[in-house]
Amino acid sequence: MRTRAQQPLPREVRLLIAARAVNRLGAFSLPFLTVSLTTRFDASVATAGFISAAFGLASIPSRLIGGYLADRVGRRRTITVGLIACAAAQLGIAASDSLPVVAMFAILLGLAFEVYEPPSQAMIADTVAATRERVRAYSMLNAALAVAGMAAGLLAAALGQWDLRWLFVVDAVTCLVCAVTMHLTLPSDHPVPSGGVTENHRADSPWRDPSLRVMFACGTLLALVYLQVMIALPLSLVDRGLEAGDAGLLSTASALTIMAGPPLLRFTRLSTLPASRALALGYGLMALGLLGYAQAHTLAAHLVATLVWSLGDLLLVGRIYAIVADLAPPHLSGRYMAMYGLTWGIAGVAAPITGTQLLHLAGPATLWTAMAAVCLVLAVLQPAIVRTVTARIDRSREATTADGTRTGPEQ
Repeated sequence: MRTRAQQPLPREVRLLIAARAVNRLGAFSLPFLTVSLTTRFDASVATAGFISAAFGLASIPSRLIGGYLADRVGRRRTITVGLIACAAAQLGIAASDSLPVVAMFAILLGLAFEVYEPPSQAMIADTVAATRERVRAYSMLNAALAVAGMAAGLLAAALGQWDLRWLFVVDAVTCLVCAVTMHLTLPSDHPVPSGGVTENHRADSPWRDPSLRVMFACGTLLALVYLQVMIALPLSLVDRGLEAGDAGLLSTASALTIMAGPPLLRFTRLSTLPASRALALGYGLMALGLLGYAQAHTLAAHLVATLVWSLGDLLLVGRIYAIVADLAPPHLSGRYMAMYGLTWGIAGVAAPITGTQLLHLAGPATLWTAMAAVCLVLAVLQPAIVRTVTARIDRSREATTADGTRTGPEQ
């Protein structure tokens, strides 16, 4: 395969990706929240679980808040405020001397936790116009976060040997560093024009856009599959006679594969694949990898299956976010990204229940076969959906270009 020459992404996008990676590098404290509650305050496991669940529920409206503020007060301001609020809540958790106070700060952290996500994604859409370049930008963001997350686990292992409160302090510091960096380097906020929307159902709310609702449904199923790998894989390994800690090795292998995504996307055949074909191939690879989990009984077999489904991930994430970005009118892109991001919140509630029940009632083979079946359904349905959505984007672009109100993204 030949590679095609690519221009560097805009400076703003590269800075945004780098700053988000720094922030993700410090986001290792949350898995230790429950442990901290039980060891520092002698809370019962059930009480610690309720507080952690309260954090999770609070993080769902957090995205909606971030999307609304991104479109109303600006991307940079929202990112900065969201990260500072995260830092303040993290420091509050570290300094708290009673269970009710730490519970309050955990809920506040949930409300702030996802605020910066929609404006970050919307700023990429604002800065990068061409769809192919948006795919590359979102893929690079995904790769940077994956690698930073892998490094975060190593930092957590080191800091956790001292005092769990240091995890929250260091996390807060990375949030503040990220906030200052973005405030000083990203362009100033300016009003986003509200014109150029030619379809009435898109004019005032992403919830009224039928194309986005369909993408939302598909995205929820995809997030459900992703989270099963995080939640159920350690239990599945134990059921197969392996160590739960081997899931960390598989997670590292997946992160390294995802890191290879941006260079791979430079190959001409991959970079020029129509979105519908790329999605079909991506879901097919994910299904194949999950079927590999269903049959695997050794660590080596699990490793091969992980590499296969991670290759599918390379083809999916960047393209899906680029499609959502193309759907969004400029003045609603933050809220479009926020609505699509809720797929993770919904899946975060459903995945632990479905995964553990399938493991308990039917075993690992059934769990991973069911997840593979979900991917195969998406491989059949979503490419057809994307062709319809893309055609609508093209019609909207032609109409708004003719009106002179909006020059849409290139395909």
